Amino acid sequence: MTSSYDDLATPAEMHADCRATGAHLRLEQAARRATRPAPSLHFDEQPGEQPKRQIEIDEATARLAAAIHFHLD
Repeated sequence: MTSSYDDLATPAEMHADCRATGAHLRLEQAARRATRPAPSLHFDEQPGEQPKRQIEIDEATARLAAAIHFHLD
């Protein structure tokens, strides 16, 4: 009988599991992003005017919105 405190894997297997988990966590990428300088808050350094995307509302969506009295103006 095993208890919840028994190690079911060898130290080598646990080490391999830790390395595989570390690879999936992308810690190097997170460390690089954490040390980058913060973006500027100055107005003149912000991107220029961006055009707004067009939203297409098809007939089925309009019917559904009308059925629940939701105005798509």
